[in-house]
Amino acid sequence: MIRILENEHYQRGVYLAGKLILWFILLLGVVITVFPFIWSAMLSTHDRSTMFSSTLTLQLSDQLVNNYHQLQQIMPFWNAMFNSMKVAGLGTLFSLLFCSMIGYALAVYQFRGRNVIFTVMICSMMIPPVLTLIPYFMVIDALGLTNTHLAVWLPFTISPFGIFLIRQYVVASVPRELLEAAKLDGASEFRTYWSVVLPLLRPGLATLAIVQFVMLWNNFLHPLVILNSREMQVITQVLRSVQSIPNTPWGAVMLGTTLSILPLLVIYLLSSKQMISGLTSGAVK
Repeated sequence: MIRILENEHYQRGVYLAGKLILWFILLLGVVITVFPFIWSAMLSTHDRSTMFSSTLTLQLSDQLVNNYHQLQQIMPFWNAMFNSMKVAGLGTLFSLLFCSMIGYALAVYQFRGRNVIFTVMICSMMIPPVLTLIPYFMVIDALGLTNTHLAVWLPFTISPFGIFLIRQYVVASVPRELLEAAKLDGASEFRTYWSVVLPLLRPGLATLAIVQFVMLWNNFLHPLVILNSREMQVITQVLRSVQSIPNTPWGAVMLGTTLSILPLLVIYLLSSKQMISGLTSGAVK
C-alpha cells in the first residue's frame, strides 16, 4: 500500500484529479454567477406571453425593439440612469478623497485618541444601516436637503470600510523612509500625501472605487426615503415603481435591468487591472 502511495504515476494521477475537481468547482461557480445575467439579457428580448411560458426560455426573441419602446413609455429610464450615474460618480470620487485622507492620517500620524477613533470606526461597521435610517432622514430634513441628490451620496462619502482599507494599505505598502525623504526634500504634508502617497495607493483606491460605486448604484432604501419627485429618482427606484402597474411589461423591465448593469461592468473593467496588480504585488511582498 505504501509503495502504491509513493508511486510517481499514482501521485501524478491524484494531482491531476485534484486539479480537475478544482476546475469543475470553479467552472460551476462561474456558471451560477453569470447565468442570471445571461438569462436576464435573453428575457429582455421576449414579451410577457413567451416569458411566462411553461418551458424555460433560453433563446433570443424578436421583441427587443418593442421592449425598448415600452421601456421609454413606462419610466424615465435614461433620466434615472443619469441620476444614478451622478449620485454614484460623485459619491465615489469624494469617498476616494476623504477615505484616503483619513486612512493616511490614521496610519502615519501619532496623536492622542487615534486608536480609540479607529476602534469606534470599526465598531460602527457592525451597525445595521436600517437602524440609522430615521436619524438620517431627520438630519437631512432639518438641513433642507430632501429631494436632492446631495443628500443621497454625501453621507456615504466617509466609509468606515474605506478608511480601514486605505489605512491597512498605507501601513503595508508605504515605507516610512519614503515619507521622511519627501519631508527632507521640503515637501509639505499635503504635497507628500498628494504626490507621494496617492500614486502608491492606486490598487487600494481601485478596490474602494468598485465597492463604493456598486454600493451607491444599488442603493434603494435611502433614495426611496429622500427622493420624492419622479425626475429626481434613481434607476433602482424607477425599476421598482413599474412593478405595481397592471400587466407589467416584464420584457421591458428586464431590458432596463440588463442595461442598468452595464455601468457596473464598465467600472469593474476600468478598475480591475489596478486591483489585480495590487493583489499580486502584495503576494510578492
